[in-house]
Amino acid sequence: MNPKHEKQQSSIVMPRSQVAVLDSTMSYVEAGTAGPTVLFLHGNPTSSYIWRGIIPHVAPFGRCIAPDLIGFGQSGKPDIDYRFFDHVRYLDAFLEALGIANMIIVAQDWGTALAFHLAARRPRNILGLAFMEFIRPFGCWDDFHQRPQARELFKALRTPDVGEKLVLEDNIFVEKVLPASVLRTMSDDEMAAYRAPFPTPQSRKPILRLPRELPIEGQPTDVAAISEHDHRALRLSSYPKLLFSGDPGALVSPQAAREFAAGLKNCRLIDLGPGAHYLQEDHADSIGAAIAGWIPEIAFESRVIEPA
Repeated sequence: MNPKHEKQQSSIVMPRSQVAVLDSTMSYVEAGTAGPTVLFLHGNPTSSYIWRGIIPHVAPFGRCIAPDLIGFGQSGKPDIDYRFFDHVRYLDAFLEALGIANMIIVAQDWGTALAFHLAARRPRNILGLAFMEFIRPFGCWDDFHQRPQARELFKALRTPDVGEKLVLEDNIFVEKVLPASVLRTMSDDEMAAYRAPFPTPQSRKPILRLPRELPIEGQPTDVAAISEHDHRALRLSSYPKLLFSGDPGALVSPQAAREFAAGLKNCRLIDLGPGAHYLQEDHADSIGAAIAGWIPEIAFESRVIEPA
């Protein structure tokens, strides 16, 4: 299917709720009731909105929970640094508040870093992991992105004052990076939904922090170290995995996706065809259908290996 013709759709009602989390609140959408909990984790600078065309496919097979990460979407914007470890704290508290233990995780971009870290700490609680355009330790800048122009932009984003001008003042991540990383043309309504959480420079602080947290050339050292640890745990894990790949991709090329999947246990690779970074916007139906077909397989597999 040509991704430019794959329209976003939402055929079910997805109620939005808020829950108190630490010193703030987190917003989330929920759909479906029966079956396993399916946790959807978005990246930068998006929100639960990016899953709107995928969740309707999955909801008949599980309880779908899609939070807005702290500082994003309709969640609160407390006065914190918005480092990766801040997101870990708030997501842990969110899961505790909702009583979520065992889960299937569907993740993209920084959502994958959170998913890998969660899975490394609680492997027995992970029923399955579906992911795309994932965060990993990048040994050098040439490993970071498929496009040289993007590498130069991210170097600028990590430069003091320059990054502030680009993100806080010019809102470049929402206005330029996001639509340039989707193959189809985003509608005015879609762009309005992505702009809404970030009306002021101060509100864009969470967007700026995450490019500076990317583990590139061992910096920042704490994020690079935990990413190495989490990826070792991922390679050792045996829970079912589903890796989606686009061509040419952004963080992950088709070849890199094939090699990565081959190095994991119990991992299936799905080639979506043409795609860049925000694969959910170009391939919502394909991703949703694949996950919907995969969940019953996971349930069957878990019954088969259960001791008598």
